[in-house]
This record gives sequence, C-alpha cells and structure tokens, in this order.
Amino acid sequence: MAEFRAEHGVPEGALSCHTALVDGYVIEGHVPAGAILRLLAEHPDAVGLALPGMPADSPGMAGDPETWESQPVVLIRNDGEMVPFDF
Repeated sequence: MAEFRAEHGVPEGALSCHTALVDGYVIEGHVPAGAILRLLAEHPDAVGLALPGMPADSPGMAGDPETWESQPVVLIRNDGEMVPFDF
C-alpha cells in the first residue's frame, strides 16, 4: 500500500486504514459518501479525498450515522497540500 499511495500522491498526513481509487481519485480512509459524490460531480484537479486516521465516529466505525457527514474530510491537492473539503 505504501507504494500505491506514494505513486498516487497521498501525503503522509492523509494516511488512514483504507485506500481506494475511484474515477481516478484516491479516497483515503472512511470518507463519507456525500464527500465522494461532490468530488465526482465537481471533478476538481486534485489527488483525491482523505479522512486521516481512524475517527471512531466515522462511516463504518461504531459511530452515530448522524455524525458521518460532519467528518473533517480534506481535499488532497496535486501539490500534496490538504485543505478542508465541505460537502
């Protein structure tokens, strides 16, 4: 996975437990579906999205589904900078 992440421009600060490639974008961690849908609708010039770490209340973890859409998702820019991604 380390090689895949490096090849696709995922910075160390974005790392999480799961990695996917969706329509050319990297999705790192338990990123809520709403964030992925916005990413795919807008198609920004970026590496992808991340929800760094493994927040206990994120999608797929033992959290309240009501909180999933409020997770601190970041957009990974092509230069490796991570900026908040509201959805």
